[in-house]
Amino acid sequence: MRNESGESNESHQARTLHGRHGLSSADWEHVAQRARPWIEAVRTHPAPFWALESLLQSYPISSPEGLALMRLAEALLRIPDDATAARLMRDQLGRTPFPLWLGGWSAERLQHVGLPGVLNMARHALRLLGEQFVFAQDLPAALARAHRNRQGQPQLRYSFDMLGEGARTAADAQAHQTAYHQAIELLAARGVPSSPEEGDGLSIKLSALEPRYEALQHARVMQQLVPRVTQLVDAAARANLNLTLDAEESERLPLSLAVFDALARHVAQQHPHWRGLGLAVQAYQRRAIDTVDEVIAIARRQRLRLMVRLVKGAYWDAEIKRAQVLGLDDYPVWTHKDHTDLAYLACARRLLAERSLIYPQFASHNASSIAAVMHMGQHMGQHIPFELQRLHGMGTGLYQAIRQSTDATAPPDPPPRPPVRIYAPVGAQRDLLAYLVRRLLENGANASFVHQLADPQQSVETLLAPPQVQPSAPAHLPLPRDLYGPARRNARGLDLCSPTDLAAVQHALRTLPSSPKVPPHGPQDATRAMASLARAQPRWNATPLVERCAVLQRTADALEARLTEFCARLVHEGRKTLGDALAEVRETIDLCRYNAQQAMAQLAPQTLPGPTGEHNELRLHGRGVFVCISPWNFPLAIFAGQGVAALVAGNTVAAKPAAQTPAVADAFAELLFDAGLPRTALRVLHGPGPTVGMALVAHPLCAGVSFTGSTAVAKRIQRQLAASEGPIVPLIAETGGLNAMIVDASALPEQVVDAVLQSAFGSAGQRCSCLRLLCLHTSIAEAVLTMLAGAMQTLVLGDPADEATDIGPIVDRTAHAQLCQHLERLERDAKLVARTPMPPNLTAIHGATHIAPVVFELGSVAELREEIFGPVLHVVRWSESDAGDDDGVDQLIEQINALGYGLTLGVQTRLDQRAEHIATQARVGNVYVNRNMIGAVVGVQPFGGQGLSGTGPKAGGPHYLPRFCVEQTVTLNTAAAGGNATLLSAAHQYTAGP
Repeated sequence: MRNESGESNESHQARTLHGRHGLSSADWEHVAQRARPWIEAVRTHPAPFWALESLLQSYPISSPEGLALMRLAEALLRIPDDATAARLMRDQLGRTPFPLWLGGWSAERLQHVGLPGVLNMARHALRLLGEQFVFAQDLPAALARAHRNRQGQPQLRYSFDMLGEGARTAADAQAHQTAYHQAIELLAARGVPSSPEEGDGLSIKLSALEPRYEALQHARVMQQLVPRVTQLVDAAARANLNLTLDAEESERLPLSLAVFDALARHVAQQHPHWRGLGLAVQAYQRRAIDTVDEVIAIARRQRLRLMVRLVKGAYWDAEIKRAQVLGLDDYPVWTHKDHTDLAYLACARRLLAERSLIYPQFASHNASSIAAVMHMGQHMGQHIPFELQRLHGMGTGLYQAIRQSTDATAPPDPPPRPPVRIYAPVGAQRDLLAYLVRRLLENGANASFVHQLADPQQSVETLLAPPQVQPSAPAHLPLPRDLYGPARRNARGLDLCSPTDLAAVQHALRTLPSSPKVPPHGPQDATRAMASLARAQPRWNATPLVERCAVLQRTADALEARLTEFCARLVHEGRKTLGDALAEVRETIDLCRYNAQQAMAQLAPQTLPGPTGEHNELRLHGRGVFVCISPWNFPLAIFAGQGVAALVAGNTVAAKPAAQTPAVADAFAELLFDAGLPRTALRVLHGPGPTVGMALVAHPLCAGVSFTGSTAVAKRIQRQLAASEGPIVPLIAETGGLNAMIVDASALPEQVVDAVLQSAFGSAGQRCSCLRLLCLHTSIAEAVLTMLAGAMQTLVLGDPADEATDIGPIVDRTAHAQLCQHLERLERDAKLVARTPMPPNLTAIHGATHIAPVVFELGSVAELREEIFGPVLHVVRWSESDAGDDDGVDQLIEQINALGYGLTLGVQTRLDQRAEHIATQARVGNVYVNRNMIGAVVGVQPFGGQGLSGTGPKAGGPHYLPRFCVEQTVTLNTAAAGGNATLLSAAHQYTAGP
């Protein structure tokens, strides 16, 4: 977005920060003078081959070798069986030269050793690599190593980080809680330091202590997590240690500040003289300076002295993608590295200025940033206490140069050199993987100082240049709203993790008037509507294409302006959770804009080649009256998507929405009419499908049917159309599926569980794309099912209007009863794996139609015979031959294909070739690799299946609109009157002489 002067909001905000860091050009000359010898020393004595700086220089992450290194580092050590590990090696090394980091051996020598030998070498190499970044396997070993390191550097301090992924289960959280307590006890046993600043400390991750550490679970976090963290705070305070809360993603920032504020209040009451409570602040977040101000305000309010670790940030790529997916107005992080550096300096000055309230800890591997902080501290007042921090295994050469250098710019009575604290990860090799890959990504990016420092092509002057305000966004990174280019704007979204956006939705929920009761229509109404629509169709078809497209564009804009209102409608009538409602409204906006864009590109007349003297033109027209029958599970997006596609193609539309959600359909129809659609072009008819719906389909004026619903109903429509005596009309059907997810031994269990929870139980399992059949490799099945069962215990069933609700009710009592019957059969014939607890207070909510998410294990794929439209997951196990070939997975794909459905398929694997092989062999419409299986985006993942799952073409794709049209070719003989003047004129140019 841009302000009135045309400058981007980010640039304007960065310009403000440029003025707040207080460093003039003359100051920066001193900064560069201080940092130059450090850079020169590092380049004179480069890091050893195995150090991160050297690895990233030899194998940049953008290169095939660098990507292979990252893939192997992320997966190889945790794969349980040698056959799959060998496949991963072949998969990665087969598409790149053998990485020289395997001991520096040649490819020929490696091939001579054979794959088992190469596999052992690779594992050994990755363990050695891991040892460069993991300080020790356990805390006793870490303390012993820290003691040895302090022999030559007595001022050296450590902040120990107990490695591990964020908790998925209560057991995970308890394990991390125990590990943190034991760490504090071990640190305390070494003696109480004179102050928290001078002793070692502990860094803790709140998401490791609470499996639902999410903004929408605010009440749960404050009630359950805060007391647990308070126990750690009490233990650290008694031992006079420092305890820092690590930074989390941007959507959790308000929650982290709320937790930190609660802990600070406790400290003020129970340990008012303790100065060891700290918070990590990420400078790459655009709210960094505001976060610093909030921490200072907390310290002032509670009369405490707090610690702040200022870092650059480590999840930039994930933050960018999330903002794009949500369609936010802007990014929560800086898109320019220079702006992050400016924010870092502005935050540093603010922290240094509050010496009575804040003990600053500056974590950086950027020589210029470190020199600037030291310059600020030197000139803002004598002996301002602060410290520097670095990650273990990184920046060793730079900090050695800093320690050994003399400062020519220092005053006669210089302050003591700031102490250095090392952020020291502690844990097993398995726990290192995610940490290591994040460090490779963070520091291997081209803009990273660590990467540039090791690059001889980057001059010292370039490295020492002051950060500048960049006037425009990077060309490769459009704002989220501009993601799809100038021809189609991304639907505006809301961030429900933002208190402001959440409050707007909640206000709409409170103020939306109750929907009026919609009376049903009958077969006679359908007959009259078809006749009326048939009379109006020629005139609407003759409306210029640009005007029909403009109706869709205006409708999209109107819906976007009433985003929260329609979210509330979907919650109240469609029983959708807030997140599902928001996603559906945005999908509808996207469908309107996408179909308008595609219509302009595809439906305009096309001139075809031909002989001279003849003009040939292909024209597309509406077929007549299109019948559109939509379901209750997407009462807005599918109702709108069918209707606007048919309308923009020149058809009039008889639309029959689901009986459960009539008011949503009527509200959207009014948007179309307000946007300029003639009321004669669209009729919305309510009532049961067997009466009103079939009356529309059977009418002789029906020129086509677009249907989304069950396979059984689609078959009845197909038979009805075949029995009609009139023209042969098209049926566009999108039906359900027995959607599977194939998980092999290379998959990351945490990622699998996240994807399964979203795919199987999101929307209460009431999406046609939902996961129904989870196929787990035998070697990881137990571990995944144990984690899944634990994660299911944290899901929240409740009122969909409550932001904390994960699982809302089933749509009505009929659907609920059908699910209960299926569950009775499963409880009799299958093995129960896990079930989410059903809260006792749900009986008063929506007629008690909730179904608790449940998992059953089957003996074979063939036992799953019918689609189950609810939060019910079936599991089977599969295996492969000892040789690690594709026999096992091929048999599994054949069994899945034999079910006859073909809508969505999930694949969880780190084997690129296997993912491609599965996608090629599977007869499904949408394949999702290493992510969830729901939420197809318009124009990005066109949606629709094959076999029993639909006819195609895919909705939200480039082949959809022509199906609603008839084609006509008009040939005009331009030479019929008076000869071929065009040809003769062209010939004259060649035959006429001078």
